[in-house]
Amino acid sequence: MNENLSARHVLSGRSKSVMSIVLNRPEAINSLSESMIDAIDRLLDEAAADPACRLVLFYSESDKGFCAGGDVKQLARLSVEGNFAGVDSFFTKEYALDLKIHLFPKPVVVLADGITMGGGLGITAGADLRVATERTRMAMPETRIGFFPDVGSTGWMFSRCPKGYPEYLGLTGYDMRAGECVRLGFADVLTRSGDKSALIESLETFEPEAGLDKEALVKRLGGRISGFCLPDIPRDESMDRWVERYFAGRTDVRGILDELSHCTQQQAHCADVFASIGERSPTALVLTLALLRRNENRPISDVFAAELKASRFMSRHPDYVEGIRARLIDRDDNPKWNPPFLDQVDPTGFVF
Repeated sequence: MNENLSARHVLSGRSKSVMSIVLNRPEAINSLSESMIDAIDRLLDEAAADPACRLVLFYSESDKGFCAGGDVKQLARLSVEGNFAGVDSFFTKEYALDLKIHLFPKPVVVLADGITMGGGLGITAGADLRVATERTRMAMPETRIGFFPDVGSTGWMFSRCPKGYPEYLGLTGYDMRAGECVRLGFADVLTRSGDKSALIESLETFEPEAGLDKEALVKRLGGRISGFCLPDIPRDESMDRWVERYFAGRTDVRGILDELSHCTQQQAHCADVFASIGERSPTALVLTLALLRRNENRPISDVFAAELKASRFMSRHPDYVEGIRARLIDRDDNPKWNPPFLDQVDPTGFVF
């Protein structure tokens, strides 16, 4: 394993056929800095150009998580300083990296063990095979810090999730755990964290025969991974029906809440929605639903282009710095949103 020159936070390894990319910033649960994004991007270019490389494998050796997201504290500092060129550079590079993974010409496998959120989902979503464990937690909590669920999620969720879940997950930041990540389309298979080392070894020693195209390679890899998979992912048809009924295709956050106030089913989930939405940036919530409606069924490149424009709008909005201050820096959990209420948000000013 060789240390990458970009400050030890991204390690790379090569076997005969496999490029391994290992996130190595455990003190921040591998939160992505711009230099880490640059390093990953270079490694992917190297893998794409090397005919001997047949597979790219992402993982972290941390027990806490694969990647908790982007380095939002640094982004907040840049915003406070008025260095929006730095903020824009981060999001431009992050989204370009995520799109590259979606379009990558060789199979990509991600072992999403532990916390996998925000930028971690950006890497994971574009992979051909996404592996979760019983420790995996996946969520898009961005509206809680005055931002929106990005990394292409306002588009790709519609092809992955059951109906209504793109809206439900995007607005509430619902925390998916273990097999639920598979059930809701964010992972393909579930394995035991205790088998992680053996699975990594099995994948890093993968040496397929010559002449197989990407589709055939992904199928072979799926077979290799299947021996580590846990069967019988639990279903929750009652919750699925409730989510579809109250969230699918909606255009108005206030309207969702009004209908839920009369709901007599899934009372615990209803209460969670009211509590969750009540603590989030009204502007970010309204923007999120507008982006979901705009990006549904659009090409993934168009989705990232729209989200990049939205990131430039929202990173300059006062709720972004305030949300990060309240949740991650001062940790008083008392953000002062501007405006403070959903019905005061003017969506005509949105840019995406």
